[in-house]
Formats: sequence, C-alpha cells, structure tokens
Amino acid sequence: MCSLALVGYWKLQHLGRRRKGFHPHLDNRTDKGQSGKAVTYGSGDFSGTEFTDTVTLGPGLTITAQSIGVASESEGFEGVDGIIGIGPVDLTLDTLSPDTRDTIPTGESFTDNLFTQGAIPEHLVAVSFEPTTTEESTNGEVTFGGTDSSKFTGEISFVPITSTSPASEFWGIDQSITLGSTSILTETAGIVDTGTTLILISTDAFSRYERAVSGTLDRNTGLLRISSSEFSKLPTLNFNIGGTTFGLTANAQIWPRALNTAIGGVANDIYLVVNSIGTPTGEGLDFINGLTFLERFYSVFDTGNSRVGLATTSFTTATTN
Repeated sequence: MCSLALVGYWKLQHLGRRRKGFHPHLDNRTDKGQSGKAVTYGSGDFSGTEFTDTVTLGPGLTITAQSIGVASESEGFEGVDGIIGIGPVDLTLDTLSPDTRDTIPTGESFTDNLFTQGAIPEHLVAVSFEPTTTEESTNGEVTFGGTDSSKFTGEISFVPITSTSPASEFWGIDQSITLGSTSILTETAGIVDTGTTLILISTDAFSRYERAVSGTLDRNTGLLRISSSEFSKLPTLNFNIGGTTFGLTANAQIWPRALNTAIGGVANDIYLVVNSIGTPTGEGLDFINGLTFLERFYSVFDTGNSRVGLATTSFTTATTN
C-alpha cells in the first residue's frame, strides 16, 4: 500500500495554451507504439503516440510495460505534466488510431498493472480530499492498494457498480437525492468522479433544486446564487446510496467564498456547487458526484470487487466555505 499527495485545482474552466513538440527520451526500456492516441477531457485534450515503459510513481510503486500516451500537442494542462487515469481500462476504447476498436496495448490500466505485478496488495484506490480556500493546495491523498484509516471516520459503506449503462462503464452507482424532505432526484444511475469539479444532476432534478433553494442563475459564473437569508435556512442535501445517507450541509453546498473572484464571481456572494448535467433523468448517467462532494467524503474505488465505497471524514460538516 502506498499513499501520494494530491494537489487540488479549483477551476471551472482551465484554459491552457496549446503545446507542441514534446519529444520523449527513448532508452532501452521504452517501446514506441504503433498507434496514435488522442483523448478529450472536460478541461482539455491531447494527441500523440502510445508507448510502453517502466513507470515509478513512488517508493514501491514501480511497474513494467505500462502503456503511456505521450503528447505531441495538448491543451488545457497548464500547471500539470499529465494525468494518471484510475478508471476502467475499457474507457481507453476509441482513443487509439488507426484501430479505434482496441483498448490500450497492455490491456491493463495503471492500477491494474500495480496489482497484477504485485506492487499493491488489493486491487483498489482510495482518495481523500479536503475543502480548500486557495486555488492550488496540496490537500489530498491517493492510496494505491488499501485505505488510510486516518482519513475517514466510522465505517466505509460499499455499493456495487451499477448495472445501468453508460454509468456502468465508469465508477457508476445508484442513488437518490433529497433536499431536507423535498425529493430532488429519484433513484437512478450516475458516477463518482474525481475529475469533475461540481456536483451535476439531471436537468429536471436541477430545476427542482433551483426552485427549492430559491436560486438565481448567475451569468458570470454559471452557478446558482442565493441570498444570505436563503443560505441561513438551506437544508442538508442528502445523497441516499445503498441504504446509507451522505449529507451535504449548507456550507458544503456552496462554492468557497474566498475563491469567488477566481471564477468571475463577486466577493462574499453565495454560489452553489450543484449544477445541471445537461440531460434529463433517464439517460443512464443522471448525476456526477464530483470534487465538491468528495471533499466531504472519503472514497474507495475497488476494482477487485466491482464496488465503490464512501465514508464520512472530519471535514464532512466543516464550515470552511
């Protein structure tokens, strides 16, 4: 088991300059792939060539024959040198060329390789975040092959990966959402995603939430804005997952006020972190529990048992925002 620090980036839009001409140093461990590679993320994209190489991420975390996409052009990655994906390997389908029907050449993701090569004892990854009031803060931890009991309170509640597509292709779960006693979203499928900043829900659920909180859509930020009086009576937003309720307090539902101006907002105004996913309920992916959810709950992505785990932390009810 090995843990690494994570840097949290608080940006709704990450607009980077397009980079060109990165040339990897090739040594006797590196095999040049025969495939081109192109991936589009929510915050940017890259294209380049697929390689395999030995990768060392930290003490005890060295694996051989790891597939790596080396960018010749990229956009939206200012401040970072790359991305390590921890999602299912099938998500690499359609990222290679000319044969878009194949997944990555090794057939295993980074976490898969760590486990099959004996670098970690369990086939899982656990993630801890904290609420933050600065744009860039090393306030997170990823643990490969186990969990860190110092990062959560109580027991971890596990639920199986949903059978509903397309959520089942990701870290998908089933959940319902209520605001106090008001139903916002009946039980449906969606995903838990460390790479999404906000909490996104289906368009009809968002309309119910907007009405219930008396929110007004702010043109500059794209977020709902509420008054101080509405905030003072904002009920807990309850995520009902596998028989366990994970509640976001009023403070956990708002964007950190210290970072309002970073997203084009007004200092000390109150903006909400729940937004629309852009499609109605019934599409098979009706919510995304993103970073603003995961800052309040410890998460476990258990590939070996096809399940997702969540637990409360010391920050679940923090008033940081």
